[in-house]
Amino acid sequence: MNAPDPSLQALLGSAATPRWWRRPLPWAALLLAAALAVAAWLWAGQRNSQAQPRYLTETAARGNLSVKVVANGTLQPTNKVEIGSELSGTVARVLVDVNDRVRRGQVLAELDTSRLRDQVARSQAALDVAHANVRQAQATVHEATGNLQRLQEVARLSGGKVPSQAELASAEAAVARAQSAVAGAQAGVADARAAASADQTNLNKASIRSPIDGMVLARSVDPGNAVAASLQAVTLFTLAEDLTRMKLAVNVDEADVGLVADGQKATFTVSAYPSRDYPATITRVSYGSTAKDNVVTYVAELAVDNKDLTLRPGMSATAAILATERSDVLLVPNAALRFAPEAPAAAASQAGGGLVSKLMPRARPQAPRKARTTTAAAREVWVLQDGAPVAVAVVPGVSDGRLTEITGGALQPGMAVITGQASGSSQ
Repeated sequence: MNAPDPSLQALLGSAATPRWWRRPLPWAALLLAAALAVAAWLWAGQRNSQAQPRYLTETAARGNLSVKVVANGTLQPTNKVEIGSELSGTVARVLVDVNDRVRRGQVLAELDTSRLRDQVARSQAALDVAHANVRQAQATVHEATGNLQRLQEVARLSGGKVPSQAELASAEAAVARAQSAVAGAQAGVADARAAASADQTNLNKASIRSPIDGMVLARSVDPGNAVAASLQAVTLFTLAEDLTRMKLAVNVDEADVGLVADGQKATFTVSAYPSRDYPATITRVSYGSTAKDNVVTYVAELAVDNKDLTLRPGMSATAAILATERSDVLLVPNAALRFAPEAPAAAASQAGGGLVSKLMPRARPQAPRKARTTTAAAREVWVLQDGAPVAVAVVPGVSDGRLTEITGGALQPGMAVITGQASGSSQ
């Protein structure tokens, strides 16, 4: 066969070319543009929905509320006694040690009594001499009295001729002097007796005794130690009376002292037993203040039962004092009292406009203003109704720092109170 004519082939080929709507490329481009438009519309709608505020809510409900005051302090014995010595000397014996139980009047330690016994013996001898002086003075009185009586009898028998008046006066003076000597001798007896008693007292004080029933907490003396009595007596023993009953002294902040009163119940924990709550009762709240680092506190004492002796003097404790207790009251979170809706942002430009406007870049939106906060004395809360916040008047009561009692107002149990606000774009 003969080869086709090239000019004829070119003519036939140009006549067979398809129209543009039959070409796949325009349709593919159109489909791509439509997909991009739909994606842009969906993306803009999602941005718009996310820009709407989202409210965090909690349900108002009835319950029990306990207001507690937390304070730190130290455990102490109910009665602690520090024992020293009134005398100077050398310690001869120590009869007790730490943790020993002692009774009232029990000897704890003894000083060397050699010098004290000599002093007692000397004062006793001086007392004997004073008694002898009394007897001697009394004998002198008896003698002088007899002499005066004899002279008076002679004068009576002689009709007053003898003896002379001077002799009678001298005899009467001798009797008076003898009687004064008796009084002086008796005063000497009293002085010697007092000196003997003082020396005997010092001898008794050489035995250092316990003034209470209790337990020895500390001992700072050993046999052979020298004890020097001075204006500031050295503490030899520290005793605690009845450790089954102790007291907890806590420092209450001045902002909380108005909530604390005698008779209130409390619980406390110590580091040695962190999972155990010990009961206590307030017995006294001091009116005197203590200031440290510009912080003013008041000391409150709590009575503690320590029958199992697990608590020891000096332990640090954290007490929770039950100041107020409410039962079956309407409660809302404190965040609900502090909440107020943010000012609505102008979103008309985002909601309106066509597809082109949504595809156009916008300026970076400014951060919304923070919600204003109110104090615990707020008189309204916001509840969520049909997706919108609505203000409800309330009368707040006491608060434990997390929940607040509502004592009046239009708020009802089951209402969803708003505690916060967040936009979807912030997620």
